Amino acid sequence: MAFPPLFRRWVVWVFWLGFVAQAQALSFSTVILDAGHGGHDGGAAWHGLVEKRLCLDVAQRVERILKARGVRVVMTRRTDAFVALDARAQVANRYSRSVFVSIHFNANRKTSIHGMEGYYRSAAGKTLARSVLRSMDRRVTGTNRGVFNRNFKVLRSTKMPATVIECGYLSNRTEAKRCGSVAHRQAIAEGIAAGIMATRG
Repeated sequence: MAFPPLFRRWVVWVFWLGFVAQAQALSFSTVILDAGHGGHDGGAAWHGLVEKRLCLDVAQRVERILKARGVRVVMTRRTDAFVALDARAQVANRYSRSVFVSIHFNANRKTSIHGMEGYYRSAAGKTLARSVLRSMDRRVTGTNRGVFNRNFKVLRSTKMPATVIECGYLSNRTEAKRCGSVAHRQAIAEGIAAGIMATRG
């Protein structure tokens, strides 16, 4: 039986999409969650919010979600302690078949800037960053500003697919108000967790 050309093209397109999705899948059994800043390094501080506290809060929420799904999670910090960037990478590199997600909040002197961003250094890191941002965009009020290639220390020194996720701009008053909300941070955590899981092969 001969199929019409349009049907044949559709079959080829569906096959190609499946191939691309499979090629972009990441194989991991452990998620390294890196709550940015800590201790004497508070990070951004705007409108009564301190970045280090929000980072840890969101990371702990992501941890609970992932553990409930049977995923092994390693945290680079669990308390308000300073952990050097090298030490964060060393913790991560102990685990094979893992991915690394560093959680941050942003700030800029131009306070009109707002939105979520992802950063990566490798192709696999880009896959991870895109998936997390796409998932957050579906669940979190805010603007998806996209993913960007950067040479950050935690991306350069980690051996696994890695991303830095900026969850919002604390310097923007409207966004800071949202980030101060428990419900908003829970939505961020759910988006991050779902984005991580969406890449799992």
